[in-house]
Amino acid sequence: MKELRKIGRKERVRFPHWETSGMEAKIDTGAYTSSLHCKQMKLNREAMRVQFVIPDPITGRIRDGVHVDTVIRDIRSVRSSNGLTEERVVVKTDIELGDRVYPIELTLTDRSAMRYPILLGRTFLTGRFLVDVSKRDILNKR
Repeated sequence: MKELRKIGRKERVRFPHWETSGMEAKIDTGAYTSSLHCKQMKLNREAMRVQFVIPDPITGRIRDGVHVDTVIRDIRSVRSSNGLTEERVVVKTDIELGDRVYPIELTLTDRSAMRYPILLGRTFLTGRFLVDVSKRDILNKR
């Protein structure tokens, strides 16, 4: 049996292809999909591409953020925590947690009203991690 890595309820992550700095992610085993906060999303459905900005994690400003242009993997209906269903763009990239990099699919949405810009759901977590809800930033303390 594969040994699962232990992570806390919150972890610092980064997206190496998008050159983001350490962003705080909420680990949510109740959420099916993982999501990323973004602004100024522009879809090009014909080319299956999306452009968006990941606001600076410290200042929250768009002008200091990371501008991304990437391939659309899918467009899916997602039920958010408030029970409403919305169409979301899905992108694929790599995510770095601690000293390892993993592939991840993310839905893009405006998480301005949420405390954390990234939510890691069980599709990403299953088979990789064991969540210790009493701790945070386990991987960054090693």
